Amino acid sequence: QAQLVLSGGGSVQAGGSLTLSCTVARNPYSRQCVSWFRQAPEKEREGVAAIWTGSGKTYYADSVKGRFDISQDSAKSTVFLHLTHLKPEDTAKYYCATDRIGACFDVGSPDDFSTWSQGTQVTVSS
Repeated sequence: QAQLVLSGGGSVQAGGSLTLSCTVARNPYSRQCVSWFRQAPEKEREGVAAIWTGSGKTYYADSVKGRFDISQDSAKSTVFLHLTHLKPEDTAKYYCATDRIGACFDVGSPDDFSTWSQGTQVTVSS
């Protein structure tokens, strides 16, 4: 089972940008589905982006498409989530996840994943 270490997060004004990093401690790093999720207070955890590390193919939720970008640095076993054009409704605790049950064909749902990072808070003020 992999271990995930998340870094980044913080507070930013609307329209600003942040980058989150998820380092995947697994050998080998390749050929796994890594997704980013977020959870706002009193809301369900939702997937926002995913990447299949083997090919680099990416997937996004409609709510973040065109504003968030998921990428990877294979040499550093790290997946990034670049958050741009942030809105107050993006305020949430963000997580990365892997060890997905089934194929990597969308951002997935929380029940699909068995390995999670600690969360990091992203707060967007208007």
